[in-house]
Amino acid sequence: MLLTVPPSPQGAAATYFAPAKVNLGLSVRELRADGYHALQSIMVPLTVGDELLIAPAAELTLTVEGADLPTEQNLVFRAARAYLNAAGVTDGAAITLRKRLPLASGLGGGSSDAATSLMALARLYPSDVPLPELALKLGADVPFFLLGQAALAEGVGEVLTPLPVPHVPLVLVNPRVEVSAADAYAWLDAEEEFTPELNVERILAALTNGGEVPYLNALQDPVVARHAPIRTALSVLASAGLRSPLMSGSGATCFALADNDEEAHAAARAIAALHPDWWVTTARTL
Repeated sequence: MLLTVPPSPQGAAATYFAPAKVNLGLSVRELRADGYHALQSIMVPLTVGDELLIAPAAELTLTVEGADLPTEQNLVFRAARAYLNAAGVTDGAAITLRKRLPLASGLGGGSSDAATSLMALARLYPSDVPLPELALKLGADVPFFLLGQAALAEGVGEVLTPLPVPHVPLVLVNPRVEVSAADAYAWLDAEEEFTPELNVERILAALTNGGEVPYLNALQDPVVARHAPIRTALSVLASAGLRSPLMSGSGATCFALADNDEEAHAAARAIAALHPDWWVTTARTL
């Protein structure tokens, strides 16, 4: 079910939260004949993310704070332009993107920003434009962020089935390495190390009951083989006493589960003290 998008008061500016995600398991089943990958992943939004400030304006503009990013090629700008064109809106919007997440980090930041932009523009300028169709044209992960909850993603990521994932605390670390998703999949293709289906029931049971979670990330081995700091990040998470460390998406962000918020905060403080140059934070699944 898509998030509802009620209209905003005319002329009102608003701030929107664009959540990050982690993949609680990512299986790449095969390389399809059309060049896309057949995927299976449990995708879960988090309590950390970026922020967008959006106000009506005569033209469409984008300002980015917190990162050196292009404007008109940015997914936020492209999403906003796509919606305005599809809705036949001749006005624009002044958008400020406040980046909180590291770039090219496997957390879906760009896709979440794009989905949030679509929903915000639909609230600002209501129409009957089908947001999922626009979202899929922007990227395979973008439709997930319209859903607003955990889901099993299949196909190329666009076939979404909501899942009852429990709210669990976790620690996220990024060793300040940027990984291209295209490179990660190319490395996997070269090795042809495709993976079996995820055991979704066992994963959900382990998340609910505690203990090690039987998930995998098909991209982890080929990415770690080329980026040693990610191997270090996974090791540091395990050494901090956290459970089931895993790389999220194509990396380089890794995460591990905690039994409670206090354990997560303590582990994050210890890791940040040991690696002050890393991006380290706690979060909860939504």
